[in-house]
Amino acid sequence: MLHDSPTFSGFSVKDQNEALEFYKDVLGLEVEDTGMGLKLKTAGGNDVFVYAKENHEPATFTILNFQVEDIDAAVDGLTEKGVKFEVYEGMHQDEKGIARGIAAKMGPDIAWFKDPSGNILSVLHGE
Repeated sequence: MLHDSPTFSGFSVKDQNEALEFYKDVLGLEVEDTGMGLKLKTAGGNDVFVYAKENHEPATFTILNFQVEDIDAAVDGLTEKGVKFEVYEGMHQDEKGIARGIAAKMGPDIAWFKDPSGNILSVLHGE
């Protein structure tokens, strides 16, 4: 029934202007302010809708994964822009916060960080 329906994802933030600056200026995404929220234009072609919510609570799981060719370059570039990478117990992350899953044959290389509203995002390389 819905197999031909275009889809998009969405999530809330506590402050739309703060989110606009972060997603546009820090992450370098094309962002459109629709008046009702923000439309993040992604390389995959599926836009992501971001909207302010007065009683916003951050997601406790990864809401956006950015696939990159060079995870070290991505982490270094984001770190230079002030992004702090999360370290999770048991994930065997290196000094940059990257979990090296490819070498361990345990999935992709991945590093997690948060947007200004506390939502969890990641950059990843590999499978």
